[in-house]
Amino acid sequence: MTPSKPLGQVEFIALIAVLFATIAFSIDAMLPALPRIAAELSPDAPNRAQLILTSFVMGMGLGTFVAGPLSDSFGRRTVIAAGAVLYCVAALFAYFSTSLEGVLIARLVQGIGAAGPRVVSLALVRDLHKGRDMARIVSFAMMIFTLVPAVAPALGQVVIAGFGWRAVFLAFLAFSLLSTVWLLARQPETLPTEARRSFAAGSLWQAFTDVLSHSIVRLSILAQTLAFAALFATLSSTQPIFDQTFGLNDAFPAYFAAIALLAGSASLVNAALVGRLGMRRLVSTTFAVQIGLSGLSAVLHGLGLLPAALVFPAYFLWTVGVFFMAGMTLGNLNALALEPVGHVAGMAASVVGSVATVLSVLLAVPVGLMFDGTPVPLMAAVAVFAMGGLMVMRRIGPGPAA
Repeated sequence: MTPSKPLGQVEFIALIAVLFATIAFSIDAMLPALPRIAAELSPDAPNRAQLILTSFVMGMGLGTFVAGPLSDSFGRRTVIAAGAVLYCVAALFAYFSTSLEGVLIARLVQGIGAAGPRVVSLALVRDLHKGRDMARIVSFAMMIFTLVPAVAPALGQVVIAGFGWRAVFLAFLAFSLLSTVWLLARQPETLPTEARRSFAAGSLWQAFTDVLSHSIVRLSILAQTLAFAALFATLSSTQPIFDQTFGLNDAFPAYFAAIALLAGSASLVNAALVGRLGMRRLVSTTFAVQIGLSGLSAVLHGLGLLPAALVFPAYFLWTVGVFFMAGMTLGNLNALALEPVGHVAGMAASVVGSVATVLSVLLAVPVGLMFDGTPVPLMAAVAVFAMGGLMVMRRIGPGPAA
């Protein structure tokens, strides 16, 4: 399948959103399975079931470092398809695994494969768009992408109820096959042969040092690390909090859908404002608001200052705020980082994505394991991450045009 006609903007955005959604579906559809996985594979240490999520994210971060340079050498479509094959094989391995360690290894490999759709699709967008136009395209794609987190836990719950928790991995396989066939059937290659770089150590090192030679790239990576850490820590702890703190495990998919849909408006807001206010200002303002929201929430919940009837609604709104922060920061920070390095977009997307993801997992895992039956440690950690993000944005400065 070698299409030559460019996609219309609507279909292009939808395709990018589906490729992005590989990540969200792979994480969020697992959430309802965590109690059953803990009971079956880790009954003596149920908190370890959270590693099902972070092992995938860690693999994604590691794979991201390789996927981008490979796409600079062999083209975007080829690397996305190869990553999908690895993802599907790992999903099958996880399906047949009989130990938590086996599932964790499979999830790590699955994350490596998912890096293809994740990072290379971003480089694909950068091949065709740049600056605020790129930020706008990514925002619209993220808005559609939001529908996947909204329905993934419910879909996972249906699959688990009908076929057991292992069948979720078969759903992952089907999703990946469908998105990859769509890509190969409809999206032309965006990196011409003459623009490709040799996949050699010297060439890769030159591109790597070129990317990191820009201070805005380094600072954007650090800001992304902190935003991702807040997001991944929240994802890891959300299901246990709903289950153990509030006794709402059965209603969790419905509440999570509401959180995703409400927070999804961030992409629409960002797309509407980024052209007028710029990426730097929006990211800085979002971090500042999150500091206040998370700091106040930690105090109110920690000291028991909320009336009993408001404890859960306050936590729910706080969680929406964390996901909203992700929608207002991550796309903009990616666009900021890739703006000066479009000539090595694959390597740049890889460096930015892999370093930010791996470091954020190292920050998020301890927060998830600190779960003590209350949301207070999580809220305090998110406040600290947002404070660090704001400090980084002040180092970046307002900029002349972004």
